[in-house]
Amino acid sequence: MSIPVELADLAEVTCAHDYAYLVTLTDVGTAHIVAVTPVVEGDVLRITGLGRQSVGNAAARAEVTLVWPPRSVEGHSLIVDGLAARSDATAIVVTPSRAVLHRPVPRPESEPESGPADGEEPSSGCVSDCVELSLAQGDLA
Repeated sequence: MSIPVELADLAEVTCAHDYAYLVTLTDVGTAHIVAVTPVVEGDVLRITGLGRQSVGNAAARAEVTLVWPPRSVEGHSLIVDGLAARSDATAIVVTPSRAVLHRPVPRPESEPESGPADGEEPSSGCVSDCVELSLAQGDLA
């Protein structure tokens, strides 16, 4: 089940998660991932306490992603894409461009956790139940 989120509630939604992962891209195009605690400040997310690799990656390639994992298996992850700008030597600000709440579809009760038995077809309906959230400028409180 997807949970629609009003953009004015983004700060509240992020507070419902313990931390996020910041995903930046290195010079060779591989992901560099660090755990962070972003803070919503107006229409941006401020991330402090970063190392020079994360700040340098974000400065060189502004497209970043933040992923807040759920607190439980049944919960939704919050995924926010945005553009980063260096704030200082150990901080960036991210202007969100889109967001989605996402979780894996629960397995049907008739299908065991290990999946279908040999020779059986997997159950249909294995689709995502995510909902894309628009983030227009000035919509964040």
